[in-house]
Amino acid sequence: MANITFSGPALPKDITVYAVADTGTLLALAKKHEVPIPFQCQDGECGSCLIKVTHLGTNKPKAITLTEKEKLTLSVNGKLTKEILQKVENDDLPPPYRLACQYLVQDEDILVEFTGEPGVEIDLRR
Repeated sequence: MANITFSGPALPKDITVYAVADTGTLLALAKKHEVPIPFQCQDGECGSCLIKVTHLGTNKPKAITLTEKEKLTLSVNGKLTKEILQKVENDDLPPPYRLACQYLVQDEDILVEFTGEPGVEIDLRR
């Protein structure tokens, strides 16, 4: 089981839910628990479900693999530079930004930050 904590300005307080690994995407989990992550296409092409993922705990992150659609969309939106992509692929380290519709839930505790508004930047200073 994983503890997934959602944090965003559209929420009165952070919401932590329990999830079973390999049962769907973060977007599906958010929708199930009425967490208002914005989305449009749900197919990894529009970038409206942009999230920042922080791994909690001491175990190595598991949800590292990016889909080709996610690579392209994050690159076009300036969230996945060539340097970050190289680090992801060579060092097995996850990038800070992901698409909720492409991120498959794994057995790991994470913090998922989102703005609640399509196209609004997520503050990295936290």
